[in-house]
Amino acid sequence: MQIEVVLEPSDEGGYTAIVPALPGCISEGDSRGEALHNIREAITLYLDPVEDDRIFSPRAEALEIAI
Repeated sequence: MQIEVVLEPSDEGGYTAIVPALPGCISEGDSRGEALHNIREAITLYLDPVEDDRIFSPRAEALEIAI
């Protein structure tokens, strides 16, 4: 999966990484490499379902779609 990440130098030093397609998915790092490593981890956590998210009504239908 390819996803756009905006990497912005921070005023205090280091970098802030933002994923526009995933509201609230933001991370930081002291270097570009660290910021990119951290945002990959943040994206993975953002997209991983939480166990509570799997409790649906009996009428719910689970589907998989390609993005």
